[in-house]
Amino acid sequence: MQRDILWAPWRLAYVQGQARDTRPPPEPQAWRAGADHGCFLCRGAAAEGHEKSLGVLERTDRSLVILNRFPYANGHLLVAPLDHAATLENLSDEQLLDLQRLITRWCRVIGRSMEAEGFNIGLNLGKVAGAGVPGHLHWHVVPRWSGDVNFMPATAGTSVLPQSLDDLWEQLHAASRLEGA
Repeated sequence: MQRDILWAPWRLAYVQGQARDTRPPPEPQAWRAGADHGCFLCRGAAAEGHEKSLGVLERTDRSLVILNRFPYANGHLLVAPLDHAATLENLSDEQLLDLQRLITRWCRVIGRSMEAEGFNIGLNLGKVAGAGVPGHLHWHVVPRWSGDVNFMPATAGTSVLPQSLDDLWEQLHAASRLEGA
């Protein structure tokens, strides 16, 4: 019987709970008003010129699209307001509309470039609801494919991702340029 081998050595640091990159993240030249300097979303919102190293795929006047560094599936993105806001009530109608437009755009980009067949899109409000960054709202955009739920999450608590985050950033960045802003 032939066996398929899953080879993803770059995932070992994540599985062992280690940081993937030990270099300190780039320091923004200017933080946004009200930013939390320890928040990776605030850093992504402010650190222009360091998009790839931070996983930032798009930044509008109001919002940010960034790769999830600890993804549930290949192509897992976070869509967040630029402002460090903890509740939906803290956002203006313009910010909410911009966030929804980005979610729509990136579902289209991922659908075309990665051939995703569906998406899970979610927002966890508050720490008790599972928010990993309870002070900065962010939507999860998780691409899905037929048969992508395999035995690994159930038996080993591990997701197997076939692509490095750097390669994914390159693929999605190029695809988004083809789609237009």
